[in-house]
Amino acid sequence: MDRVNRILRHPRFTGELERLAGIERDRVYCGHGMDHLVDVARIAYILSLESEGKHEKELIYAAALLHDIGRARQYEDETPHEKESARLAAVILPECGFNGAEEALIVEAILAHRTRKGSGRRDFNGLLYSADKLSRRCFECGAADDCDWEMKNTALVY
Repeated sequence: MDRVNRILRHPRFTGELERLAGIERDRVYCGHGMDHLVDVARIAYILSLESEGKHEKELIYAAALLHDIGRARQYEDETPHEKESARLAAVILPECGFNGAEEALIVEAILAHRTRKGSGRRDFNGLLYSADKLSRRCFECGAADDCDWEMKNTALVY
């Protein structure tokens, strides 16, 4: 997990997380900070293990940590956050020791994590998509009744 820990210390990653925390400070709905990112990583890893563990742990964690990193820009100028997250990932990943094939796999999953293209799939894209959706604890959220997210989690699965 050395390369994942490099992501955690990467100045662009930490800077984007800080920027996002400032923007989401008063948000009543689910946030996109470190708690969410780590929840997605751990759920994705569990899903991978349950499906015969065909995905490398370090790649799962890298994708999960970076999948929402472009959120601040979406709030600022409506750039879809999956596109900005993929752009930022393409900068951060090589600087943290990931090779071109690994970067391509992670960037593709980041781009697909908001679309139905990831839904129901058992590949790396589907893993990130599913973990992202399963990470939300709508059953304990005080704002759930006002939230228009159609995929509310009403029970704990992972």
